[in-house]
Amino acid sequence: MADQKTKKQGRGIREVIRKYMVALKRSPQAIPLVTLIVAFLMYSLNLSSIANTTARINGANMGQCEFVAMLFSILAFVVFLRAFSKRKKANKVMLGLLGGMLALLIFVDVVYITRIVSATTRMENKIIIDESSSYITTAQNVVTLHVVLIGVTALLLITLPLYSKAIRKIRTSIDVEGNENMAAIDIDDDDR
Repeated sequence: MADQKTKKQGRGIREVIRKYMVALKRSPQAIPLVTLIVAFLMYSLNLSSIANTTARINGANMGQCEFVAMLFSILAFVVFLRAFSKRKKANKVMLGLLGGMLALLIFVDVVYITRIVSATTRMENKIIIDESSSYITTAQNVVTLHVVLIGVTALLLITLPLYSKAIRKIRTSIDVEGNENMAAIDIDDDDR
């Protein structure tokens, strides 16, 4: 009895994995979309640390970099979904626009990190990070991770044709007992 229950649970897990792989075969672009979502969530959930860092350092264009990063993180979703419409080929114009947005996101994040580093390492009027200003370290780490995740998203988009072919080769069909001895049905010569 317990052995049957274990077999059923094993089949249930395998079926969930099989269904996931079938969905992934149909839309492999879900992989870079997930990394884009993770990057956006990580950035937006730490927005208070980033805003506090902008207010404390008050470097040139830090507020604009923060605004552009948040705006284009949201717009990248819209462009991504327009680039990969269901059951259609990828829209090349939208892919180009998405690539430009990802490059802009990386650029503004690098500018933001540069402002933090210059404010904490300059000789005169240096900002010292202590317990009350630990949010600066958090913001620097978050923005650095955001750059990495956006870079990974861009890399996944560039290599999408390669790994989508590999994903499509994964066998997801179900073997049904008794079907191995079935003969092929000939539908060419229909006697109607």
